[in-house]
Amino acid sequence: MKSKGLQVEFSTLIFVIRGSKVMLDFHLASLYGVETRQLKQAVRRNQSRFPDDFMFLLTENEVVNMVSQNVIPSKSYFGGALPMAFTEQGVAMLSTVLRSAKAIQINIEIMRAFVRYRAILRETDELRADLRKLDRKLNESFRYLVEKIDALHQKEASRAPIGFKTPSPKN
Repeated sequence: MKSKGLQVEFSTLIFVIRGSKVMLDFHLASLYGVETRQLKQAVRRNQSRFPDDFMFLLTENEVVNMVSQNVIPSKSYFGGALPMAFTEQGVAMLSTVLRSAKAIQINIEIMRAFVRYRAILRETDELRADLRKLDRKLNESFRYLVEKIDALHQKEASRAPIGFKTPSPKN
């Protein structure tokens, strides 16, 4: 199992829901090699370890939204149960609940994926700020050019015409 390949795979399983970066229970169960119901049972047995900022249940509307975005195939995929969404801290807490060697290794890779995800977002923010600066500079340059062109047009309009004038015929 290559670490680099796993980072890319894990980062595609990170979603932003309610303003938090989360991973869903069925994806985590698949990665840990357990059934989703086993993962949920372990979490419910240790509910005090999973406050709302570590794990929350998705609402019906959020599930419908995820189906429409093709994140999940259909609502029936869950068999009537709403999925759990785990924040980075919640995923880390899962390692204390699921104690297998595989769970520990998977958690390490998931933590690396979250770090990589944050780095990508930070780079995107920096790029966005650079583009705004460039846009402001271009706007200033264009404004300066338009002012100079307007000044030239006004100067040309105020000049007396150059050239020979023929006298007008007298009646």
